Amino acid sequence: MRFEQGHGLNRRKLLQTGMAVLVLGSRQLAWGASMLAVRVWPSADYTRVTLESDTALQATQTFIPSPPRLAIDIQGLELNSALRELVGKVRPDDPNIAGVRVGQNSPGVVRLVIDLKREIAPQVFSLDPVAAYQHRLVLDLYPRVAADPLEALINERMQGTVPAVSSPAVTAPTPPAPLAGSADPLGELIRKQSGKPGGPAIALPSAPAINGGTGQGASTAELMTRRTPRSDPGVYMDSPDHPPRSTSPQRTDRLIIIALDPGHGGEDPGAVGPAGTREKDVVLQIAHRLKERINATNVNGSPMRAFLTRDADFFVPLHVRVQKARNVQADLFVSIHADAFFTPNAQGASVFALSQGGASSSAARWMANQENKADLIGGVNIVAHDAQVKRALLDMSTTAQINDSLQLGGAMLREIGGVGRLHKPKVEQASFAVLKAPDIPSVLVETAFISNPDEEDKLRSSAYQESLADALMKGIKAYFARNPPLARNRSV
Repeated sequence: MRFEQGHGLNRRKLLQTGMAVLVLGSRQLAWGASMLAVRVWPSADYTRVTLESDTALQATQTFIPSPPRLAIDIQGLELNSALRELVGKVRPDDPNIAGVRVGQNSPGVVRLVIDLKREIAPQVFSLDPVAAYQHRLVLDLYPRVAADPLEALINERMQGTVPAVSSPAVTAPTPPAPLAGSADPLGELIRKQSGKPGGPAIALPSAPAINGGTGQGASTAELMTRRTPRSDPGVYMDSPDHPPRSTSPQRTDRLIIIALDPGHGGEDPGAVGPAGTREKDVVLQIAHRLKERINATNVNGSPMRAFLTRDADFFVPLHVRVQKARNVQADLFVSIHADAFFTPNAQGASVFALSQGGASSSAARWMANQENKADLIGGVNIVAHDAQVKRALLDMSTTAQINDSLQLGGAMLREIGGVGRLHKPKVEQASFAVLKAPDIPSVLVETAFISNPDEEDKLRSSAYQESLADALMKGIKAYFARNPPLARNRSV
């Protein structure tokens, strides 16, 4: 009798288990993981592959150098349609991935083989759930030999390729002939390639390398001597009639490099408007429009060139954005964003500079906290070596840099006010991580409130983007009119 009761109980358990298999599916019941999405973010800097699942995944990796390929074994998974979709998501123009193969290596273990176009230094790490994302297994594929960011700028100047600009406010320059005695290694390299004589090259200490390179960062003393404080450090950022630094602008005869930093990107969409407009998309479009204007402008006879921290839809950590600007020894750094707030009523553009102390307002503090969360959503490998050193570098900003940033921000704010409403009539200050380059005047421009339906429509408009790019370009030119570029040598 007991046996029959026990047998009946076991049968009921088996029936319940069978129902659970039908409801959950054998994959989730057996291994506890379901693949939710796979994404590929290609770029010249690196390619990111993201595998998103409902539970954390464990993976082991093996790199095979010839031919170059990366094999990843992922535990706790069965092959499914989401994983198979990864094969078709690799673009032919991906500079790093040639193709992807996926298969069931053994029960509960899926093997992913990524065929590569060049040798890479892979980083494989996991991210905990944040914002709209669940667990993510991230494969970052960095080229083992990173491209020199100055090379493209040199080639542009050598070839004289300047994009056409439709805006009548900007005129295309005629690049000047280099001065024979210029102590500019960048110009010296160009002269050598052109067969022209030139003076000796002098190099400054190199900036920190990106992606764990071997470059050594400059010391604090060296950074403090790269920029000399203004003779009038107390100039208020909103005074348009303050006296210029020099009554006779000096010819520097070198590239004037403006680092443009379109916010967010890749896994991090930034703010999203009511109609679904993503911040990362519109700020990249604005950055490209501004780049055209910069490349068609000169300062006292010296050609300007724009350098983008990202030129496509991929994620760049905050400290790497700063490093990129320092590696090309940028003269200015302009980070481009679009605001969002809890209510749709907030409106207007803002310009921010760094604050070494407290924020200039509670709104500025809130905005800085929001923007500084980008690394959490975009996904940073926190165990990457020298990460602490990189963060320490960001805390060495000087008073001179902040004063210059306030003047740049004031010049931009006045021009932006001519094309739209301003959220605040003066440059605000807060501790934005992306503005902490110690030797580059840096501002963050919030172009509009994407959370406001009317301003979202403006951000999507080509006409508004063109007008905004014109305003930002005028602000940059106005800044240089009062603050001519310093004579500077560049390490090549």
